[in-house]
Amino acid sequence: MSLLTFLDYAGVAVFAATGALSASRKQLDLIGYLFLAAVTGIGGGTLRDVVLGRVPVFWVVNPTYILVCCVVGAIVFFTAHLFESRYRLLIWLDAIGLSAYCVMGAAKGLAATGSPTVAIVTGTLTATFGGILRDLLANEPSVLLRPEIYVTAALAGACVFTLANATPMPLYASSALGVAAAFAVRGGALWFGWTFPSYKPRAGRHPDDVM
Repeated sequence: MSLLTFLDYAGVAVFAATGALSASRKQLDLIGYLFLAAVTGIGGGTLRDVVLGRVPVFWVVNPTYILVCCVVGAIVFFTAHLFESRYRLLIWLDAIGLSAYCVMGAAKGLAATGSPTVAIVTGTLTATFGGILRDLLANEPSVLLRPEIYVTAALAGACVFTLANATPMPLYASSALGVAAAFAVRGGALWFGWTFPSYKPRAGRHPDDVM
């Protein structure tokens, strides 16, 4: 198994686990677990393949990805009660999945188009869209609306991988750098509460002042 294939399976499996953990927080049945695990696991990669015009998408060509999601969802269904804080486990697993998937998405975008810009975009989309779908379907506050850094972590990992891949550096090294960069940013955001300054609107004008 190649490194990129391993990252692909790892990203799908870890994101599937976060989807199943969301199902546990909503106390769903086994089918609910499998559904959220599959949607979260393959969501980002599906969007990536559609954007790149790679159809049929990856899980249609290789249904093993669906089986991976189902196995992970079933495991979480029988073990979720063992964890004291399922939400904390969810966000850290999400950070791991994001780190692996931003590199995988960037590599596929680069292989398909040869464009570093497209690689960075596909890496970011691949790493974040599954989590966005998970939160939407589970009726959880979206990762996009939380204060700590999220999308920027995927963007950083995709950028670092793409830049490193343009050097004579071997693939495993550039991939490791991309994964480490994404996890450092996302992990730091979770651990230290890193955020960007938020927009602070000015107070609205009184209607009499508009006349």
